[in-house]
Amino acid sequence: MSTPTALEVRSLYRSLLRQSRQFAAYNFREYAKRRTRDAFREHRAESDTQRIQDLMQKGTKELQILRRQTVVSQFFQLDRLVVEGGKSGKQKGNAGDIVRQKDTGWD
Repeated sequence: MSTPTALEVRSLYRSLLRQSRQFAAYNFREYAKRRTRDAFREHRAESDTQRIQDLMQKGTKELQILRRQTVVSQFFQLDRLVVEGGKSGKQKGNAGDIVRQKDTGWD
């Protein structure tokens, strides 16, 4: 097996980040991006060719896992979170304003 080139490494990195953006849930999306960035930063100065090949194989497996998980996450889409710019609460009124509803429990 040949030594991975810098172009192949960058391509894997971009593919992982691109796939991470496909998660429906904000927390999973941010976690996948952070994990990808941290892993590549950690091994940035790696010079052992065998270790680089192993890391590339591991990254390729992670990409396949991400692809499967993003498909599954599309089935369970929830409302957008506030940090994503989504609205929360129940909409009432003419202008579509948000009125916070008090949670009625077993008080």
